[in-house]
Order: sequence, then C-alpha cells, then structure tokens
Amino acid sequence: MTEKQYGLIPTFRRLLVQIYRVSPGLFWLVTVLSVCHSASWGVLAWFQQRFFDAAAGLAAGTAAFGTALLGLAGLAFANVLTQVLNGAGNFIYTPFQAVVTGKLSLAIHQKMGRIDPICFEDTKKLDDINRAEEGKNNAFWFVNEILMIFTFYLPYFAVMGWYLFSLKPLLALSIVIIFVPTALSQIVRSRAFARLEDQSAPVRREYEYYEKCIADREFLKETRLLGGFYYFKKLYTDTLSLLNRLRFRASLRSTLFELGTRVVTIAGYGVILYMLFCALLAGEISVGAFSAVFANLGMLQGIMEEIVCRHMGSVARGFGAVKNYVRFLDLPDRTGDAASGGASVRLPDGGDIVFDNVSFSYPGAEKKSLDGVSFTVKEGETLAVVGENGAGKSTFVRLLCGMYTPDEGSVRRGGVDLRDAALPELRRNLSAVFQRFRRYQMTLGDNLSIAEGDFDAPREVLADAAARAGLDVSAFPAGFDTMLSREFNDDGEVTAELSGGQWQKVAIARAYCRGHRLIILDEPTAAIDPLEESRVYNRFAELARDKTAVIVTHRLGSVRLADRILVLADGRVAECGTHESLMAAGGEYARMFAAQQKWYE
Repeated sequence: MTEKQYGLIPTFRRLLVQIYRVSPGLFWLVTVLSVCHSASWGVLAWFQQRFFDAAAGLAAGTAAFGTALLGLAGLAFANVLTQVLNGAGNFIYTPFQAVVTGKLSLAIHQKMGRIDPICFEDTKKLDDINRAEEGKNNAFWFVNEILMIFTFYLPYFAVMGWYLFSLKPLLALSIVIIFVPTALSQIVRSRAFARLEDQSAPVRREYEYYEKCIADREFLKETRLLGGFYYFKKLYTDTLSLLNRLRFRASLRSTLFELGTRVVTIAGYGVILYMLFCALLAGEISVGAFSAVFANLGMLQGIMEEIVCRHMGSVARGFGAVKNYVRFLDLPDRTGDAASGGASVRLPDGGDIVFDNVSFSYPGAEKKSLDGVSFTVKEGETLAVVGENGAGKSTFVRLLCGMYTPDEGSVRRGGVDLRDAALPELRRNLSAVFQRFRRYQMTLGDNLSIAEGDFDAPREVLADAAARAGLDVSAFPAGFDTMLSREFNDDGEVTAELSGGQWQKVAIARAYCRGHRLIILDEPTAAIDPLEESRVYNRFAELARDKTAVIVTHRLGSVRLADRILVLADGRVAECGTHESLMAAGGEYARMFAAQQKWYE
C-alpha cells in the first residue's frame, strides 16, 4: 500500500471498523451516551441564563419568586442529568475497553503466527514488529480520542455555537478564535512524534533486550554467575538515555511551537471578553446571558484546551505507532487465503521431497547458507543430515519444513512447491524436535498434549508417546499431573525439577504425540550422553518405519541406522550414501567419523 493509505483518516477508518466489529452493541451504547452527555453541557448554559435572568429580575422586583425558584430547579436538574450521563458513560466504557484491547492483542498475535517465519531473522522486520506492538497499545486510545472529538466535543461546540450565535452572531467566532491556533500546534506535534516513533523502534528493541538479560529468568543464572549484571546495566542505561534524548528533542520542538499558539489563544480570549462586555453595555444581551456566557467561556476554553492538547495531542503522539500497527497487519502472509496474499494449495499426504537447485541466504548475510543444493528425500526413508557447524544443516531442515522459502530454486513435496502452500497446510502431517526446544511451565500431560492442541488427550496416548521417547512417567510424583515448574504451581500442587536430559525426552515425546507422516529430529540429543543418544535414535528408527524421517546431528555415533546419510559442507552437498559406502569413499564423512570414533569406542 502507498503511504497515503496509512494517513490519519484511512488508519482511523480501518481501526474503527475493527473495534466496531468487536461489540457493536457496546460501541453504539458508548457513542449515544457520549452525544447525550455532550448536549447536556450545552443545554446547561441555557438553564444558567434563565436562572440568572430570573434571579436578576427578582432582585429588581420585576420577577416573581416562583419564577426564580423554577429556574433554580431547572438548573439543578440539568446539572444532575449531566453527571448521571457522565457516570453511565464511564461505567460502560470500562468493559468496552477491556474487550477491545483483548481483541487487538489477539489480532497482532494471529498475524505474527501467519507471517513468513523468515521475518524473524530480519532486523528491519523485527523493528516493524516492535513498532506494531507499541502501536497495538495505542490503537484503542487513538480511536477513542478521535471518537470523543466527534461524539462529545463537536456536539458540544455545535450547541454552544448555536447558543452564542442566537445571542450575537459575532460571538460564535469565539470558537474559531480559540480552536485554530491550538489545532495548528498539534499538527506540528503529530509530525514530530511520527518521526520519533520511526527513529526510536530499533533503540527501544535494544534496551528491552538488555533489560531481559538483566532480569529475565532465562538469563538470570549466567548473568549473575559471570558478573555480567553491570555490563548489561551499562548497555541498558546507554540505550535508554539515547531513547530519552530522541523523545526530548521531539517534545522540545513541538512544545515551543505550542507555546506560541497559546499566546495567540490568550489574546483571542481577551478579544472575546471585550466583545461580550460591549454587547452588555449596548443592551444587545441580558445580564443573565452575560453571566451564562461568562461562566461558560472559561469552560469553553478549558474544553478546547482539553480537546486540542489532551485528545488531539494524544492522537498526535500515538499516530506514528498506530500507523505501524495497521501497516504490520497488512504484511503479506501465508494464511491460505488468496485475498490476504496467502496460498490455497493442498499438500499431498506423502511423496518425495525434492530440492531443485536451492539457494538461500539469511537477511543481511553476505554468504549463502545453502548454495545450489539439489537432493531428493525419498518417501518412507530415514535420512541423516550431518556436517560441521555452519554447514547449513538447520537451514536445510527449515526449507524442508517449508518454514523458509528458497531465494533460488524450489522445494517440492509430492510434486507441490512448498512456497504455494499456507503455513497451516505445511504443519499438517509434520512433527519435529529441535535443539532449542521449549520448556513449558505446565504439567507433564499438558507439555505432551500441546502438540495437538488438545488438553483432553487420552492418557493412553500420552503414555504411548512417553514410552516411545524413553520417558519414565512413574518417576514423576503425580504422573502426568506433575507440574514441571515452581513458578505457576497452585498451593499443594506436586512439582518436579527436570534435568536437561529429561526435558529433551519430554520434547521428543511431545513430537510423538502429534500425528505425522514426516518427522524431524534436529540436534535434539545435545544434553544426552552418547549411550542414551544411541538408545533414542534406535528407538526412533523403529518408530519411523513407513514414515519419512530426518535426523540432523553433528554427532555421528548413531547415524548408521539411517537409510542414507547426506553430508553438507559450506552450504553444498558434499556426499550422500550409506555409512559403509561413505567410509569406503574416504571423504568428508570418513574424516568426521574418524575424529569422533573415540567417543563411541
């Protein structure tokens, strides 16, 4: 989309539709209450005039006491009505805000689940995600502030403008005199803070990362043990200071301009008071009208200040971030919906996986991770992928899964190009265990059944998966109900702390819980000793019969169980064959095996 399509009005319209769809009933209720509340303030000025005229007439002996009392009762009613409408609006607004904020958060997380995973390897895309997160936090307030302008402030100014015009047409210009200078200041403010948001996103992402290095549980032990706290603290404070300097410069420029417009506004306010005084002396307005206008003129200016400095200022400050949120939602994804840029091709349940002259490099990298790879993974075979660190093994697997798409060439499964399939279709019939698996802070049963998204998975299914992975469930105090965390357990809940090897078996069991025709083990046994690793791979080989299986490792003790061994070196196919044929060839594989052979003797 062009930049014009992310302007203030298009962005507001997009978000307004999104928020309206969350709860149309609450949306209209909040809107109607806001308009009624606004009109009540304008009506209040008319009741004030009637009361002041009646009170002045009573003092001059030209009006009866009952008339003054009736005017007082009307004024009291208008005040009560105004406060009731205000309270009702605030009461309804709170649940509406909670519902909308939750839906906006859901929308951004769903989008992050649909975008191409390679985006998470791109620094610029990571900055866009950070900006979108910040924009999501401002999106509701951005729409709400603009809605307040149209449903509360503009109706109020319309009623007050009509009232002032009915007294003296020239007085209606007071609204314009107050509004224009302050509106100009907020236009300047909007541009300044939009530029600030673009500049600050990379810096903000850095200091958020350093903050995690200091305090996050994942980094805590190593940071404290190695004495890295002060190192990360300095990086954190330096980036935070830079961010504050960017904010200060943007605020300084906009504030100086705003100061000048405030001077103009105050001068205009003085002109209005002079016009009002002259109209009273000339008999053009009554004493009651003068008193009512004088009482409301301060409120008129206060509301004008509120709309321009608070609400328009909030819109100005948040627009840059909100625009990034909408832009992020428009990123191409692979949802399977042609309208959203996705694909709708269905992958076959089986078939060979063909790499056809595939090249791939990560964003910003000078060297290709894979370069001209052509290879076929046959249906139903067990393939071992080996190579030194940096040879391209993990990249090969990510392309095999369809997580990444090649820069050149194609990867086809059953004759279908994986780039034409949506992400949900790529995940179907696929299971995997990666070296950096997740340790979910949940029960053992939930850790396994999450693979299918089914928290009511039968215990016999979980037990079968655990047995396949060599995980002894009887060693857990409460079996599958054992909480694998001390962070979220309820009072009295049985917990257990697992070793690295136990966690790896949990991850492998989780992969077995998922229905699959293709299963991948990508360095999943790094924390297991070579003897246990051999047991895991032998068991895996038995379970992988009649299914396509890929084992990725740099430890060669158990790869001879594979039907074939693919050797990668510098992103290219160096060799391929059985263990015996590769040893006989005396090439890269034989050299690597000889270097590691002593580990397994």
